[in-house]
Amino acid sequence: MTSPVYKRIMLKLSGEALGLPGSGGFDFDTLSGLCDQVAEARNCGVDVGLVVGAGNILRGAAISNSTIDRPTGDYMGMLATVINALAIQGALEQINVRTRVMSAIEMPPVAEPYIRRRALRHLEKGRVVIFGAGTGNPFFTTDTAAALRASEIGADVLLKATKVDGIYDEDPALNPNATRYEELTFSTALNKRLQVMDATAFSLCRENGMPVLVFDLTQPGSIMKAVRGESIGTMVKGD
Repeated sequence: MTSPVYKRIMLKLSGEALGLPGSGGFDFDTLSGLCDQVAEARNCGVDVGLVVGAGNILRGAAISNSTIDRPTGDYMGMLATVINALAIQGALEQINVRTRVMSAIEMPPVAEPYIRRRALRHLEKGRVVIFGAGTGNPFFTTDTAAALRASEIGADVLLKATKVDGIYDEDPALNPNATRYEELTFSTALNKRLQVMDATAFSLCRENGMPVLVFDLTQPGSIMKAVRGESIGTMVKGD
């Protein structure tokens, strides 16, 4: 079996990845399969940090309108990410993977407050650390939270799990002849205006030399393939 090429990873999941197609909520078969892959990576000696969105429950920006302002909507979204974090924690601990949820918004009964040094200590002890509540600030996405936490914990790579097998020069849903990139530089991705992640998150990764691997989570064993450095998805790095 090929050994992992990364010692420490940050896995970014969309909330939609946990939901039932078209209806949100939780798809517990998908959740179980995801946790099996995370457990396999952890059992191979890989330190795992994880950030999850809240799209299966609500998106703060999407519900903001004349009744609910943007900051309030974003705080609601942050709280929803903690619900997803607790779901993943529960599923991981059912298969004996030691896990901690750390929240950027303090809520002591359900999660530890995010403290960088404590997060590092959990990782050193072999625990999976799930970072909830985004950055704790409105106007920032969970992509940005993942880029920030990945840099703070010294991750070797940010694994951005999607439902598409990489980055294309055009939308593959609209153009079946779109070309998938195997590797890109940050500069090329910016110049071509490719939608890797939001601009703030992308800038953080670029400035901190954090490579980003975009891959299809729905493919069996995709997380372990990424961890082993197999040819999967699109890698964005360097300039």
